[in-house]
Amino acid sequence: MAIIGGGPAGLMAAETLLAGGVQVDLYDAMPSVGRKFLLAGKGGLNITHAEPPEKFLARYGARQAQLAPLLAAFGAQQLRDWVQGLGVETFIGSSQRVFPKEMKAAPLLRAWLHRLRTAGLRIHVRHRWTGWAADGTLRFATPQGETGVHAPCTVLALGGGSWARLGSDGAWVPLLEARGVAVAPLQPANCGFEVAWSAHLRERYAGQPVKAVVASFTDAAGTRHQRSGEFTISDYGVEGGLIYALSAPLRDTIAARGDVTLHLDLLPDRDAARVLAEVAHPRGSRSLTTHLQSRLGLKGIKAGLLREALTAAEMHDPQRLAATIKALPLTLTAARPLDEAISSAGGVPFEALDENLMLQAMPGVFCAGEMLDWEAPTGGYLLNACFASGRAAGAGALAWLATNC
Repeated sequence: MAIIGGGPAGLMAAETLLAGGVQVDLYDAMPSVGRKFLLAGKGGLNITHAEPPEKFLARYGARQAQLAPLLAAFGAQQLRDWVQGLGVETFIGSSQRVFPKEMKAAPLLRAWLHRLRTAGLRIHVRHRWTGWAADGTLRFATPQGETGVHAPCTVLALGGGSWARLGSDGAWVPLLEARGVAVAPLQPANCGFEVAWSAHLRERYAGQPVKAVVASFTDAAGTRHQRSGEFTISDYGVEGGLIYALSAPLRDTIAARGDVTLHLDLLPDRDAARVLAEVAHPRGSRSLTTHLQSRLGLKGIKAGLLREALTAAEMHDPQRLAATIKALPLTLTAARPLDEAISSAGGVPFEALDENLMLQAMPGVFCAGEMLDWEAPTGGYLLNACFASGRAAGAGALAWLATNC
């Protein structure tokens, strides 16, 4: 039994198969497994989310129906129990995100790999999969040259197309397409977007967070999206949690229209009438900058965004200024490149798979993880679905082997 890909999905598939008594060989192109997993946990490993199951499932958008049975079998609580079984305690943060007590990915991965190797997993690193030979043999490029592996059953868990330096480079797409598997184009997800900032704003504010705002826009289908949170000004545009949460409809709207205008409510805790009254309040000899800071607490990057959006004359028009404070227009012109994204959308569509995640065009070949066509925001949803789909693919492969081998 062969598994190709040593991320969470591939390792979970391996664990499921080993528990079923199957000998497993796992192949990975990198010098060690779990590299993207380790980097994802560098600032604190967010493994899942503690919100109610219905809300949790809704985070998967158009693919929630397909992921529902996988997450019902291995959802947030099951994942936490599994982590606990590795001797790693978890806790729920103030945002309902779930983290290991030590916050890091390395202790969890070490404990997991020790358990897998003890169970008999054989790991082959620096083995880059290059497709199938004419007789169905798996082909690998290695430092010693090309080698072939015959496997009666294979789980592919090769990741999406982001973070190529860590192994998720999407090189598997043409290999599957050559075998008649339709693959949805890989696109950036949980990504930043480009904004044509002035040189002044870039030089003064790049890297600074914009906190406590509400962002809203209407997509190409006429659906209104709104989310509160914070984001970061970057040299190229905008990034961060609030932007990532809206990235899928933002990306799709740009694809349909060429750009999208995001409106920011800079003071969501104050209604428009109150903002207008404070802006219009006589300021005497005080500068407008001092007036806005004194009456509304507007300063720093938020004041900078106002001056980016309005001319000097418009800044002194109370009606225009107040309206912009409550709905500052920000035109996003493009998503950042796929390789910069936290995750990717697109991949093998569920329609190409059976209920056990086996390719209908290739009996005995299963797919799992981010190479499947789904996406979700950050917050633990990505990792949880990778674990759950790896477990499902492993269970499917185990059942197929019992019937066919």
